[in-house]
Amino acid sequence: LQIAHALEAAHERGIVHRDLKPANIKLRADGDVKVLDFGIARVLQPVRAANAPTITSTPSMTHVGMVLGTPAYMSPEQSRGQPVDKRTDVWTFGCVLYEMLTGRPAFEGEDPATTIACVLERDVEMGALPAGVPSSVRQTLRACLQKDAKKRIRDIGDVKLAHDGAFETLVERGREHPLWGQRMS
Repeated sequence: LQIAHALEAAHERGIVHRDLKPANIKLRADGDVKVLDFGIARVLQPVRAANAPTITSTPSMTHVGMVLGTPAYMSPEQSRGQPVDKRTDVWTFGCVLYEMLTGRPAFEGEDPATTIACVLERDVEMGALPAGVPSSVRQTLRACLQKDAKKRIRDIGDVKLAHDGAFETLVERGREHPLWGQRMS
């Protein structure tokens, strides 16, 4: 949840991290999680928070068609060099959560090219999750790791809501889930 809070704070300021991975997440001695290395982050739009300086976008060395990031954690659209938005960070959050639960990356290959091919062509192996992982977490992972960005959770805040059980009553009633458009039973 602390990782989701950090991403949400960045997204509220119009910033997409684009390189979330375990190496960029640190646990402090006091138990707080810190998300680091916004080196390839992208400012989607200038944003001004109350009592804060304006964040402006500087000329970027990145552009559409350029692939930048860590292959095992890049979203399909990022892997293809397509435009990205905050749903890219939702994807990488799903990859990190999967790895936290299974002890292995969601997508891996022998080299960067085969890893990207895995991201683009394979679905994550949900059977690798430990048996005790709640169905709500499994469903959240599926929704984070949708290859089509239009079908993916749109906002990391929705991941926090799902974790808090905001959609559990809908699942229990067997109704269509509002975020994922799937019939739940």
